[in-house]
Amino acid sequence: MLSHARTEMEVIRELAYDDRSYRDLTRTWFNNSYLYELIRLLAGNGIRLVLTTDHGTIRVQNPVKVVGDRKSSTNLRYKQGRNLSYPARNVYDITDPKKIHLPMSNVSTSYIFAGANDYLVYPNNYNHFVNLYRNTFQHGGISMEEMLIPCVIMKPV
Repeated sequence: MLSHARTEMEVIRELAYDDRSYRDLTRTWFNNSYLYELIRLLAGNGIRLVLTTDHGTIRVQNPVKVVGDRKSSTNLRYKQGRNLSYPARNVYDITDPKKIHLPMSNVSTSYIFAGANDYLVYPNNYNHFVNLYRNTFQHGGISMEEMLIPCVIMKPV
């Protein structure tokens, strides 16, 4: 929630203006959250807890211009669609999704994924979206931060 609020709310963007402040804000939230109380309660009752997430995030900084049709996806870290046009050096592209078991809505469906700290922006209102999403935390690309699924097993002591 904090990651998405950082994109949408100016006050959160100012509070979490860089990686360190974002992590500090997250830590402050966690230390005062019901989740932390629950974890302490579970530990106090000798219950083992497995904690994981569905994906990680990365702070994006470099826009990559992509052109697609109206049915192309809107995600900032990957695009799916027909006739995508993009700078090949800035993306990982999949032109035959069947080979890696990705869905195909039609015969010419392709995928592109952003790597590093890039994000994919369509030319419509390009400057607006570049400024809106620069330095925000996003997911859906192929960076290590997004691909590795963290998992921790907590045992009460």
